[in-house]
Amino acid sequence: MMLKASFPPVLRVDARLLVLGSLPGERSLAEQRYYAHAQNQFWRLMSPVVGRDLAMLAYPDRLAALVEAQVALWDVVASARRKGSSDAAIRDAAANDLPALVARLPSLRAIAFNGAIAARIGQAALGPPPAGVALVTLPSSSPLHTVGLAAKQPAWEALAAYLA
Repeated sequence: MMLKASFPPVLRVDARLLVLGSLPGERSLAEQRYYAHAQNQFWRLMSPVVGRDLAMLAYPDRLAALVEAQVALWDVVASARRKGSSDAAIRDAAANDLPALVARLPSLRAIAFNGAIAARIGQAALGPPPAGVALVTLPSSSPLHTVGLAAKQPAWEALAAYLA
């Protein structure tokens, strides 16, 4: 199994919300873009949170819209071995330095984990969150998570409260 690595974080220091995935999937790695697989629901789920139709924007504009809305984006895994794109197949994971990133975000109100595996790895890497920072585990935006978009949407839309 080949070693795969995450991308750099997308952020501005005034971010109020940090959304953490696990590790980019095959399509994302090939295209060097967060959530590049057409069936991944991330951009559709985040659209109501930031009040813009992210799915209709070009990729650089999607990232700019997140940053403008005070949303930071990263992954919990710095590198790991994985066959395919399933989070369940992640092996030998080395975590990103989440405490160092969080320390650079003084306005942070919440850390949202995109799926249960991202939450498990991320919370272990993070340790105790700073006072006043909520931890939120979201239903995964992955097409491998078979719950439909409508069922996932309420949990994701609740993130908008941290941006208000």
